[in-house]
Amino acid sequence: MDFLIATHNNKKKNELQRILAPLGISVFTADEKNIVLREVDETGETFEENAFLKAFSGCEDSGMPCVADDSGLCVDALDGAPGIYSARFGGEHGNDEKNNEKLLNLLKDTPPEKRTARFVSCVCCVFPDGRKLTVRGEVEGVIGYEPKGNNGFGYDPLFVVGERTFAERSDSEKDALSHRGNALRKLVEELPRYI
Repeated sequence: MDFLIATHNNKKKNELQRILAPLGISVFTADEKNIVLREVDETGETFEENAFLKAFSGCEDSGMPCVADDSGLCVDALDGAPGIYSARFGGEHGNDEKNNEKLLNLLKDTPPEKRTARFVSCVCCVFPDGRKLTVRGEVEGVIGYEPKGNNGFGYDPLFVVGERTFAERSDSEKDALSHRGNALRKLVEELPRYI
């Protein structure tokens, strides 16, 4: 079965493909299927709402089951920020360097015990017949003092679980721990009732 993923981020697509492959699901981006997706305004107030908006639009535009996620970093010392604004926290959408720089600057006087945070991922799958499935995954960690590691993307070089950042872990290690991995495992548990 073919699913569309509503993202231009190939790292997210590859992560989803690795986890859904055992169910016999192949994941494609719109570009791979020559489908033009409308730009979706992420006007939701929660990760769940934004994931649904993207998945619904992608399903409507493609006629295929569509999976979308909305994910981000929630830092306790910043009252949950950047939250749903994680991708544009530094002022420019998707600029990881600016986002990480702003985060470190805001936390520069924050002691280690107050640097707690969590990654959140909400994944929504919308089917052409109108059904939808939404799952949520989280992982707890702390924000480091400097970027470490070269794997991953976004806030991965700053997000520490145990002794290492996400960017210091292999793909398989990260999949086993990550918010998106946790959400996708829930999706895999639930999907057989839908396909």
